Amino acid sequence: MKSKAESEINHIRQQIENCKNCPLWKTRLNPVAGEGMVTAKVMLIGEAPGKNEDIQGRPFVGRAGKLLDELIQSICKERKEIFITNIVKCRPPKNRNPLKSEIQTCTHYLDKQIELIKPQIIVPLGNFATSYILKKFSISEGRIGTIHGRTYQMKNNSTDSNIIPMYHPAAAIYNPNLKETLEKDFKKIRNLLYNK
Repeated sequence: MKSKAESEINHIRQQIENCKNCPLWKTRLNPVAGEGMVTAKVMLIGEAPGKNEDIQGRPFVGRAGKLLDELIQSICKERKEIFITNIVKCRPPKNRNPLKSEIQTCTHYLDKQIELIKPQIIVPLGNFATSYILKKFSISEGRIGTIHGRTYQMKNNSTDSNIIPMYHPAAAIYNPNLKETLEKDFKKIRNLLYNK
């Protein structure tokens, strides 16, 4: 029998699948609601689906996804134990950056996912996700290049979480030097999870 949170997450998925709140629904193949455990302690948040994600309807399944899988394994976790999603649930045409209006229209789905899952650690990946999450929780923001790997403690009525902004895995595909930075930053997730 499904828990109330599972039922509500599935309801959000159905809403996303039927969403026509912004023009992205006209060009998408499949919306990407997110996947993982409803009881996940870690939530990874990217910016928007890319070409492979749009085809499969799953987050992070391309080259950046393979790197993300390696990073998840490096902290002694499996992908299915983590909740992975994006701030925008449909692919922007030609993988362009999501527009401000698209982010504003779509993020109520993410807000509800955070509220239901109540992750111990929220990891925004890249500038767009980091900017949105830090603003949402009234934390002064900065560029990912200067704040990646920092831990921000956040408490409000629905969530008591640590926020650790990180580079988007795609950045390490184009700049291999960032892979080591991502690996170091991911160790901070492991340390928080296992109180090291």
